[in-house]
Amino acid sequence: MWLESKRIVVIGGTTGMGLSAALAFVREGAQVVVVGRNPESCTAAENQLEGNGLAMSGDASDPQTAPKAIALCQQIFGGFDGLYHVAGGSGRRFGDGPLHELTLEGWNYTVNLNLTSLMLSNQAAVRAFRAQQTGGTILNMGSVLGSSPSPMYFATHAYAAMKSAVIGFTKSTAAYYASNNIRINVLAPALVETPMAQRAANDHTIVSFTKTKQPLDGGRIGQPADLDGAAVYFMSDYSVFTTGQVLTVDGGWSVSEGQI
Repeated sequence: MWLESKRIVVIGGTTGMGLSAALAFVREGAQVVVVGRNPESCTAAENQLEGNGLAMSGDASDPQTAPKAIALCQQIFGGFDGLYHVAGGSGRRFGDGPLHELTLEGWNYTVNLNLTSLMLSNQAAVRAFRAQQTGGTILNMGSVLGSSPSPMYFATHAYAAMKSAVIGFTKSTAAYYASNNIRINVLAPALVETPMAQRAANDHTIVSFTKTKQPLDGGRIGQPADLDGAAVYFMSDYSVFTTGQVLTVDGGWSVSEGQI
């Protein structure tokens, strides 16, 4: 098994891509702590982990959340080996959109949700690895929109800025902490079927567009499990010589024109 004896924290791990990855980690031998905002989703997630993981309720943008989750992992499982930060999402309903329509509330909400929360979890993980005097691995959730925009259907400029910033933040921190044997990478999906993606997934025009924008496997919206293999790789010792990298798992989005 790729992750035997690994102890992993997943921020945003009670639904969608985070939960799918957490279950894959467990199947590969890991013990996990998953964090989500909704207590009900935490209960459901913990039941699915079947004794190989714990769920903790918390807001990823709260400075205390990630340190608490990491401490819980250390206390219950005896150590901490990896962090997967998935938490984030759209600020569209708060005013994110094209620049000429973007509200300050929408901008600030999107920054907090997608970038501040990630900085806090990465900071907590780096501090824990240094205190343990061990190496470790951090995987951050990016988005293909951070480098490959789609102006007609996905014009949320604050979100794109935050996901681009995730790349810069990750590369900078990866360079700084490489000598500590701490590796930090980014996983960047395109359109994936998650609670956040329901607007697009239920829009016939966008679904038709996706068939040519993500042409792999018949042209479809991605599923959370499509990212699990890559996440397992980055959490495993197979990635021991990999840091500061962006792996785009996008069904062909970034190399396809996309047409209706």
